[in-house]
Amino acid sequence: KLKWKEAAAIGVASFLVPAIGCWAVAYYLLGWENAPALLAGIALAATSVAVVYTVMMEYGFNRTDYGKTILAACFVTDLGTVITLGLVFAPVTWKTVVFIVVLAAAFVGVPRVTPIALGKFGGRPSEFETKFLIFALMALGALATWAGSEGVLPAYLLGMTLAGSVGRDHALVRRLRAITIGLLTPFYFIRAGYFVSIPAVLAAPLGVIAFLAIEMATKVASVYPVARFFGSPHKDAMYTTLLMASGLTFGTISALFGLSHNIIDESQYSTLVAAIVATAVTPTLIANSLYLPRHHLPEEEVAAKAP
Repeated sequence: KLKWKEAAAIGVASFLVPAIGCWAVAYYLLGWENAPALLAGIALAATSVAVVYTVMMEYGFNRTDYGKTILAACFVTDLGTVITLGLVFAPVTWKTVVFIVVLAAAFVGVPRVTPIALGKFGGRPSEFETKFLIFALMALGALATWAGSEGVLPAYLLGMTLAGSVGRDHALVRRLRAITIGLLTPFYFIRAGYFVSIPAVLAAPLGVIAFLAIEMATKVASVYPVARFFGSPHKDAMYTTLLMASGLTFGTISALFGLSHNIIDESQYSTLVAAIVATAVTPTLIANSLYLPRHHLPEEEVAAKAP
């Protein structure tokens, strides 16, 4: 809340400039048609909250204002990804209207109902809290899929509305994290990886290299100046920039959405996913190796990492 302007500015810059740059590479350099090129721009502009959150947890940055600002910026970037994906590619039919109405009702009603329901039925061995939240997410996700939209949009909006209440229950958050990361996430990545054609990637590595290069270059060109504008020193600004360049989850979600809706073919999907995986590894390794801002580490983390 204290640095919402900085988080919003970094998040918007982290999405807009890379999306345009990656679209241009796909359209002009690789010769993709406009729709696949747009999808590539959206997918590669995304920032992986999962990757960034893992790094924040590992070093304890999630307990600092610095880390919270980065996580908030990631949220803004990925919200832009999901909304743009829906606006550009989701069909507008009567199902879309039903989805918007139900989503708006859930946006208003669920935050009011949840504390009452959890207060009355929670705290029991049946794990009502976990079942209630997962049911709400699954129901809205199924409705989004039925309407031809992306199922992650209601999950993002629901998480935003419940952050103030459910987010305070750290034990519940840990249980939800264990279920999603330990159980649900592997199934998703197995499905996403199933459609990747390794021969297609090896036959045309230029696409992967070009996407990785332009994604990192545009992230640096867009995020670094904004971070510096808000007073971050060089090392902090570079670390923020490289973490914002780390893609994976929303990028693969966008790519899989494009494949399932026949926006991109299997070869383009394989190139996109390979580039997205590369963006999950390369910027993070560079950031932690060369630009780790140790002065932001909590005291207990400094003591634990001391020789």
